[in-house]
Amino acid sequence: MLQLNYKRYVTMPNQPSLILPDSYEEFLTDLKERIRIAQVKAALAVNQELILLYWQIGTKILGKQNEKGWGSQVIPKLSKDLRREFPGIKGLSARNLSYMRKFAEAWPNEQILQQAAAKIPWFHNCVLLEKVKDADVRQWYIHKTIEHGWSRNVLLMQIETDLHQRQGGAVTNFERTLPQPQSDLAQQMLKDPYSFEFLTISEEAAERELERGLVERIRDFLLELGTGFAFVGSQYYMNIGGEDFYLDLLFYHLELRCFVIIDLKMGDFKAEYSGKMNLYVSAVDDMLRKEHDNPTIGMVLCKSKNKTIAEYALRNVSTPIAVSTHKLPKKLQDKLPTPEQLQLEMEAAIEAIEAQSQKASANREEDVTE
Repeated sequence: MLQLNYKRYVTMPNQPSLILPDSYEEFLTDLKERIRIAQVKAALAVNQELILLYWQIGTKILGKQNEKGWGSQVIPKLSKDLRREFPGIKGLSARNLSYMRKFAEAWPNEQILQQAAAKIPWFHNCVLLEKVKDADVRQWYIHKTIEHGWSRNVLLMQIETDLHQRQGGAVTNFERTLPQPQSDLAQQMLKDPYSFEFLTISEEAAERELERGLVERIRDFLLELGTGFAFVGSQYYMNIGGEDFYLDLLFYHLELRCFVIIDLKMGDFKAEYSGKMNLYVSAVDDMLRKEHDNPTIGMVLCKSKNKTIAEYALRNVSTPIAVSTHKLPKKLQDKLPTPEQLQLEMEAAIEAIEAQSQKASANREEDVTE
């Protein structure tokens, strides 16, 4: 059989045609990927150097205050002198120097600092210093930020909704109905309660209104559910034994490799809900689950639950089911940002504008050089 090797012909203005080798596109793709990886590593290295510099400045300030008894009034003077000496360096405001001091106080061990806090941006660290006082909890949020790549606003939302207390808190029968390690992964996947404060509905809303709001704000809902959830549909139709049934929400979890059914309730958990969910889970396992999929998981999501009743209701059920709760929006005045949060937002915005300006200036210089 005759095989033809096709080559790519490229015509440049006022130049003869170029005949590119067969492997050129693959070669170009490889180089692009290497450059992107190098860019990410360079950005991380710059961030770590900046965090280390801030820690060193904070350590020096803290040392002088402890050894010489310097008061807080020294910081504004220090900020003024440093900015006069280094006008091109941002982040030397009196407020930022105070954060550096707090940062050094929170991380007295440089080695531990470099393993955790130095791997996230500075304003992420400022949010943690402002909002999280417990060192272990702060470490937990840092590791989750690194694992999931949270932005500063997402991190702030997770802190304000007490994610560290909600993670893995649902009542389940996973230990008995799922094999290891899937049972542990599934348990940690779920929260209790789920925060739906991104919605604009009241506690008197009907279940369909809650479902409609979650579907309309599916991006926020998926963020609250956590990493790995893929939305399949709402009011998902199933014909079971000749009767029509509609699943409130159906998802597929990419890490657990299984379907996840969510049944929404606006009231308290009732024991009979577990029986209905058992029907749904069994039907999805028979009708939708593929050979490579793990067992389907069901979750009844209520306004509130009696833990004892939920545990009894799930005890002898053979399919994996969880019972969790949801929390609807607070009053508007409870959601207003604090002065500290507003200040952080302003400083972050200024930093972003200055960084964008410097990048644009650098690009113009490159164009002139070329």
